[in-house]
Amino acid sequence: MNQEIPTREDAWRLLNAYNKSESLIKHALAVEGVMRYFARKLGEDEGMWGVVGLVHDLDYEQFPEQHCKKTEEILKENEWPEDYIRAVISHGWGICSDVEPKTQLEKILYTIDELTGLVVTSALVRPSKSVMDITAKSVKKKWKDKRFAAGVDRSIIEKGAGMLGMDLSELITDTIMGMRDVAEQIGLK
Repeated sequence: MNQEIPTREDAWRLLNAYNKSESLIKHALAVEGVMRYFARKLGEDEGMWGVVGLVHDLDYEQFPEQHCKKTEEILKENEWPEDYIRAVISHGWGICSDVEPKTQLEKILYTIDELTGLVVTSALVRPSKSVMDITAKSVKKKWKDKRFAAGVDRSIIEKGAGMLGMDLSELITDTIMGMRDVAEQIGLK
């Protein structure tokens, strides 16, 4: 089968077909921004990385109990390439998927999915309510308070940082930089 490479427009259309929640769409845009940032930094395919980031939670609003499984079905129905599908599904490793992140793209998606949530919450308690002036140091200060952003699983971020061989401060800084690229779209300018 000769599969076409999905475009950002394809991903955006799918995302909006399955999601109406403003917060989920902003999360998808944040993850896309961070994935694109990392792709540029690492000399990887920015289009692919961005598209994967944009649709990673495609099924979450309508099918939270079947998260990742439903996305796999939807992407297969839409004839997405297997490597895109695998990358998306791997972000749920150990939670709702048994597909372990192996590639650099998969490991970064797995790690920053949770981390973007912590950065958003950290930005929202600042006077500026912006990612434009937040630092890794201020996010790490919030990290220690387990009641702060209690829904963010810090162990996933730590495990991902270990898989990537990245220092937590560098990882947080890169995530912030990627989110700054889309700050206006995600309401954190």
